[in-house]
Amino acid sequence: MYRYDEFDAAFVSERVEQFRHQVQRRLTGELNEDQFKPFRLMNGLYLQLHAYMLRIAVPYGTLSARQLRMLAHIARKYDKGYGHFTTRQNIQFNWPKLVDVPDILAELATVEMHAIQTSGNCIRNVTADHFAGAAKDEIEDPRPVAETIRQWSSLHPEFSFLPRKFKIAVSGASHDRAALRFHDLAVEIVKNDAGETGYRVLVGGGMGRTPYLSYVVGDFVARPDLLAFLEAVLRVYNENGRRDNIYKARIKVLAHTLGPDEMRKLIAREFAEIKAAGTLQVAEAERKRIAAYFAPPEFDVLSDETPHSADPDFATWLKTNTHPHRAKGYAIATISLKPIGGVPGDCSHQQLDALAALLDDFAMAELRVSHEQNLVLPHVRKKDLPAVFARLKSLGLATANAGLVTDIICCPGLDYCDLANARSIPVAQRISERLAARQEEIGELKIKISGCINACGHHHAGHIGILGVDKKGVEFYQLQLGGSAAEDAAIGEIMGPGFGEHEIVDAVERVIDAYLKLRRDGERFLDTYRRIGMEPFKNVAYLEQLHAAH
Repeated sequence: MYRYDEFDAAFVSERVEQFRHQVQRRLTGELNEDQFKPFRLMNGLYLQLHAYMLRIAVPYGTLSARQLRMLAHIARKYDKGYGHFTTRQNIQFNWPKLVDVPDILAELATVEMHAIQTSGNCIRNVTADHFAGAAKDEIEDPRPVAETIRQWSSLHPEFSFLPRKFKIAVSGASHDRAALRFHDLAVEIVKNDAGETGYRVLVGGGMGRTPYLSYVVGDFVARPDLLAFLEAVLRVYNENGRRDNIYKARIKVLAHTLGPDEMRKLIAREFAEIKAAGTLQVAEAERKRIAAYFAPPEFDVLSDETPHSADPDFATWLKTNTHPHRAKGYAIATISLKPIGGVPGDCSHQQLDALAALLDDFAMAELRVSHEQNLVLPHVRKKDLPAVFARLKSLGLATANAGLVTDIICCPGLDYCDLANARSIPVAQRISERLAARQEEIGELKIKISGCINACGHHHAGHIGILGVDKKGVEFYQLQLGGSAAEDAAIGEIMGPGFGEHEIVDAVERVIDAYLKLRRDGERFLDTYRRIGMEPFKNVAYLEQLHAAH
């Protein structure tokens, strides 16, 4: 893991004390809420429906046991006993008191954590493949690149007030586990024909009101030139992005309005100018210095056999929640934060503390947060898997559903968010309960739910996506089919009119029943949809409404 140097430590601590003064001015009434808003947003503090919400950065999704214990402490002392992991690999606390927020940030600083740039029109937390450094299909660990970008972008004076928020993802593997094509900017580690390592850069992806997939603007950016190229992209956006219309201010709109040719031309012009100045070259010594923080652990020489367990649930969990590791005798294990009928992404202070102990005992003191709102143990000895499973089971964290129909991505929705139009958590809970008994039969099927058009639940990228909308004060849910956030990225197709709150779970189940009847051997839901299209699913989804009309 990256460790703060003296500059990092001073930088974060100074920011805490600056914000402490701003909070005091708000509490005394010297600042009203409108005046306070830009200050709090720059420090990750939102005002939601019922209380303030603090969003804490987890850079590229990596957490230590020490940091987990601090998050448990904050949940226990300052919140209602839990935290909520998000689709940007961050953690949110939904109930902090304003007076306590500076103390929370000060305590976070002691374990090298902060909330800087987790909100506002700036470069947000840089995300990465949650299997980074462990995946068998990886060219190179993407986290040193993500850390380099984090250092460059933190309070960057030119990019602190962009037209709109800006999200970056990094991956170094053949399988896309970072949703690259749905980001404002994505960096993919690649090899050229000469065997050299460099970067493919994509621009213009995003969800929300106008979803787009990104396109390539740099086929092969050399290692020393990465920051210069990224700065060129940001300059083009900062200078040409719209500021007169919040709905058209993201870089995706600029990128797709200009088109790939013009966008590449503008970026190339800026890149040439920055590169000529020579001020943003990433020296090889500096690249190696940062990469050294992410050196792989010393793996033991182990048998590649997976031990058996007397627990019959272990075999199911092993099949669904463990993944191939680059080192013989090791596995990657997904900890599902989607218990059947539970709230996706929530984790209690007891669980956080217990996970810290588990990391110390079995997982090299390191944890990852995935953009799918789960946690990942990147390095587990196969011989330890039965003991790890038993420990997780005792914590209520051994749900065997990674990638299955109950592993639902879900935003907080109208239960918390003042932007939401509809509740999403209850829908996720009911779908999970309805389909749990059949999830192994159903196989891989990714359901993603958003409570409003902002798409924090990534519904556009769901094999089945659900969007909550408001119709004259009544909650309705729109179905979308065929989305994907992987290397076969696609934006889901809207089925038609929305379903009532009492209809949506039945409609989803009818769509899945149709898939089970129509699929061919080995086909996932996404494969079947792409083969036969929307119509067979649409014909069954609206049966309940047709019966009611007659």
